[in-house]
Amino acid sequence: MEAASSAGVLSHLSLLEVQARSRGGPPQQQSRVKELKAKVEALKAQREQLKVEIQTQKSLQKLRSSEDRLGADEDEEGMEEDEESSQLLRLMARHLELTDVLRAHHLIGGYDIVNTRQGKGVCVSLATAYEGVYLDTYNLEIDFKPKVRLGRHNIPPFIPLSVLSEQSDLQAGMRAFLDTLSQHLNAFVGRRQQLKLVKEQHKSVEVMDSNVLCSVLVLMLSVPRTKPAVLCTLEYTDHTRCLPTRVHFDCEDKQLSDSPQWKRSHSLLMKTPVHRALTAMKKMAFIL
Repeated sequence: MEAASSAGVLSHLSLLEVQARSRGGPPQQQSRVKELKAKVEALKAQREQLKVEIQTQKSLQKLRSSEDRLGADEDEEGMEEDEESSQLLRLMARHLELTDVLRAHHLIGGYDIVNTRQGKGVCVSLATAYEGVYLDTYNLEIDFKPKVRLGRHNIPPFIPLSVLSEQSDLQAGMRAFLDTLSQHLNAFVGRRQQLKLVKEQHKSVEVMDSNVLCSVLVLMLSVPRTKPAVLCTLEYTDHTRCLPTRVHFDCEDKQLSDSPQWKRSHSLLMKTPVHRALTAMKKMAFIL
């Protein structure tokens, strides 16, 4: 009797377990199926993208090898693309080439470096530019043995090389030193270029004084309506920047320099390269 009762209880429990599994199964299975379908679609999309990239790389490699053999005007019999597609591939090939050059340039810190003295030193070329125009290039030799030290160079004498090397700890690494030196050089040529543009673009502005570092600039500004001329002094005490740290006006008419228009001119000269600031002042009829 007890055995029959136990068998009945076990059967009932088995039935309940089966029912519970049947109730919980389908939602879990459906969720898993959706997840797998989404993963399959993502993999398919990734596969198609890879196919496109592989085909593009093959076309670019074919174009590069063809250009290497025949030059810019080679016969394109093997190319199935039309002229527009061929031009696009050329641009893409050129883009990849420039990207490779920029990546290599970045690896050496953005500077052109060649070995000297049979690997015992390097010669670094530092190009300078202002407003997108390349200007002077300076060269500096750095010896590694018996210790790191500065060698021959054509850096302007007013750039404090020794001080910069000590501040940047040249023995520990060159990157910080070269970055600081590059800032000084670019700021110098930038200030010098501004002075040149002032002389070329503003004939009515007289340059009264400047120094070799272009850290001081004194201008005589003519004012409309027969008012006294204004002496404008710009000081560049931060030698890593192209903008002045101080602007001072001197005029016989003391009220003129305190007027709203000259306060605006002061702000322009502090925040804008001097040749551009003078152009804006002319347009507002502040100066002749």
